[in-house]
Amino acid sequence: MDTATLAGGCFWCTEAVFRRLKGVGSVLPGYSGGEGPEPTYEQVCSGKTGYAEAIQIGFDPALISYETLLGVFFKLHDPTTLNRQGADVGTQYRSAIFYNDAAQRETAERVKQAVAASGVYRAPVVTEIVPYVTFYAAEDYHQEFYERNSAAAYCQAVIDPKIEKLYKDFGALTT
Repeated sequence: MDTATLAGGCFWCTEAVFRRLKGVGSVLPGYSGGEGPEPTYEQVCSGKTGYAEAIQIGFDPALISYETLLGVFFKLHDPTTLNRQGADVGTQYRSAIFYNDAAQRETAERVKQAVAASGVYRAPVVTEIVPYVTFYAAEDYHQEFYERNSAAAYCQAVIDPKIEKLYKDFGALTT
């Protein structure tokens, strides 16, 4: 298994989407890209820690490539809004790729450039590409949030459309 760490807004949304991809063995919501040990959700929400809501994906590169994961990532959130995804505002909702090695960095840069050049987005792509330093798992009540709360209004209004888009655009890659 290999690991990818991505931040694309609310981790409930990104966790729910990436769980549905073939070759993904685990998706853990948490916090990355900030300072200080063991941040809590309340601390991260303050915007003062520098942490982003992120997911850590365990994947089998023989079944799904890092490049494909990034393709899903760029398609299922807005990489052009700085520190915002929909109604969620703050640095904790920024778009970021935390690369583990030179190969992941090169792939992230190449995919980001291709997305920017594609014309899909009118505004510049502002996704950060930064070295992975640390990741802290979110509190238990954030784990598998969508699976436990799919009838909640937020899940139906925000997460369900992302999952529908995943199936529409990447159906062959889903479980």
